[in-house]
Amino acid sequence: QVQLAESGGGLVQTGGSLSLSCTVSGRTFSNYAMGWFRQAPGKEREFVAAVSRNGRRTDYADSVKGRFTISRDNARNTADLQTNSLKPEDTAVYYCAAREAPFYTTYEIYTRVYEYPAWGQGTQVTVSS
Repeated sequence: QVQLAESGGGLVQTGGSLSLSCTVSGRTFSNYAMGWFRQAPGKEREFVAAVSRNGRRTDYADSVKGRFTISRDNARNTADLQTNSLKPEDTAVYYCAAREAPFYTTYEIYTRVYEYPAWGQGTQVTVSS
């Protein structure tokens, strides 16, 4: 069973940066497409960014384009989210998610919550104004 663990959250001022990391264990990491989502208090979980199995294709929510960057390191079994120019509206619990994908979907990315069966516990990001 695949296991995911996020790290790197914290408190930062508006305009600051945080580097989030998701470490995956229990299965072959390169078989999984990865995604980052977030959930603010009283709101539904929403898509932030996704990366394909081979790392060559990415996608972002419009609200974070140009500020966030998703990447993966198949040798280290990590999927990272670099967050820059943070705003108070970025405050949320950030979750990483994994979806096992067949080899012929190596370029596929997934952007919906229901497409991911495996989730981490989340890491809190708080941006002060």
